[in-house]
Amino acid sequence: MSRRVVITGLGVVAPNGVGLDAFTVAIKNGISGIKKDPELERLQFSCQISGKPEISTADSLNYFTELELRNFNSSGILYGVIAGMDAWQDAGLSIGITDEPDWDSGTIFGTGTSGIDKFRESIYKIDDLQTRRLGSTAVAQTMNSGVSAYIGGKLGLGNQVTTNSSACTTGAESILMAYERIKSGQAKRILAGSTSDSGPYIWGGFDAMRVCTFKHNDTPEQGSRPMSMDASGFVPGSGAGALVLEDMETALARGVRIYAEVLGGNINSGGQRGLGTMTAPNPLAVQNCIKGALKDAGIEANAIDAINGHLTATSKDSLEIANWSKALGRKGNVFPYINSLKSMVGHCLSAAGSIESVASVLQLHQGFIFPNINCEDLHPEISSIIHESRIPQQLIETELNIIAKASFGFGDVNGCLILKKYTA
Repeated sequence: MSRRVVITGLGVVAPNGVGLDAFTVAIKNGISGIKKDPELERLQFSCQISGKPEISTADSLNYFTELELRNFNSSGILYGVIAGMDAWQDAGLSIGITDEPDWDSGTIFGTGTSGIDKFRESIYKIDDLQTRRLGSTAVAQTMNSGVSAYIGGKLGLGNQVTTNSSACTTGAESILMAYERIKSGQAKRILAGSTSDSGPYIWGGFDAMRVCTFKHNDTPEQGSRPMSMDASGFVPGSGAGALVLEDMETALARGVRIYAEVLGGNINSGGQRGLGTMTAPNPLAVQNCIKGALKDAGIEANAIDAINGHLTATSKDSLEIANWSKALGRKGNVFPYINSLKSMVGHCLSAAGSIESVASVLQLHQGFIFPNINCEDLHPEISSIIHESRIPQQLIETELNIIAKASFGFGDVNGCLILKKYTA
C-alpha cells in the first residue's frame, strides 16, 4: 500500500543564516552570505570569496560535548549534525537517551566528502611517524558515512542509517530516497539531507578548473550571479540542509505541523552520452528527468507555480532554462516563476540540493518567492525564452501550491522533486 509522505521538520546551516529564523529572514530580504575569504587569498586562489556558515564554539557545544569536540576537525559533519538535530526538534521529536533504538526512524544524509581537513591532519601525522596520535575518532570523521553515523547515534535511529553521494544532486537524491522508503512502508520517518565541508581543500579543484568566478574578489556580495549576462562562474559555498520526511498518517496522529507534501520526483543520468560529459549535462536527460518527475507526481506541467533551479552562475544557466521550457512546454510570461538560492549563498556543492529544498519548502509554507539578486543584467539567451517577470528580483508574497526543485550534478546526474503545499 502506497503511503503519502509529508515534511514535518526543517533545519539549515547556510552561509547567510544558521537556523530557520535567520535563514528565512535572509532569503526573503535577499541577504548574501558571500564574503572575502582570507585563506583563499593567502593561497592565491583565483576566486577569493566564499559562502561559509558562521558557527562559534559555543554554538557547537549545543550539539556536541566538549569531549566530542576534542580533536574534532570535520566541518561537514558539524554542519550536518546541527541541521539534522534542529530539523528533528522542529518536527516535535525528542532527543533523549534510551536503551532501545527507534526502529521506525532513520536517516539518509548525503555528502561529497567527509572531514577533508581531518584527512590532511592525519596524513601529516602518519608521514611524521605519529600514527598512534591520530585519535579514536579519525575514522568516524573521515569515512563518507560519518555524518549519518553521528546523526544516527545522536538520535538513536534504528531504521536505515546511510549516506548517499551524487555530487550536486546529492541533497535532492537523499530526499527522494527517503520518500521512496517511507512510501513503501519500510519506515515511518526519515531525516533526509546533505552536507558539504568548507575550505580550500574542497574548493581547490574547482578553482583549478576555472569554473569559479574571479571578477568579484573585492565585491563578494555581487559575485554569485545566476542568469546574469555578467556571470563568470560560481562562488564556492558550504553548509547543510535537513528535512524530516514522515508518513502522513503518523504525522497527523502526532498532531504536528506539516510544512508540505512530497508528491514525487525522479532521478536519472545522461550517461555522459550525446552532449553530456563528466561536467556538462545531457539536455535530453535533464528534460526526461523533469518529465519523469511530473509523471511520478501525477501532475501536469501547467500545475507548477514556481521552480527552484540549479542555476549555478555559469554558462550552463541558459541551457537549464531552455531545458525547463522544453520539458514543461511553457515559455514567455506563462513560464513558472524561477529563482536560484545560489545568488545569496554560492554553490554549496553536495549540500546545495538540501539547503535549496529547505528554502523551497519555506516558500510553499509561508507563501512567498524569494528574490534573485545580482541578475539585473539578465542574460539575453534567457530573456529570449522566458519573460523577465518570471525571474523576480524583489520578494513576491503570493500563495503557491506546487514547486519543482531540481539539482544537476557532475557525472551527468539529475534529480527533480515535486513539492506541494499541505492543506488539511
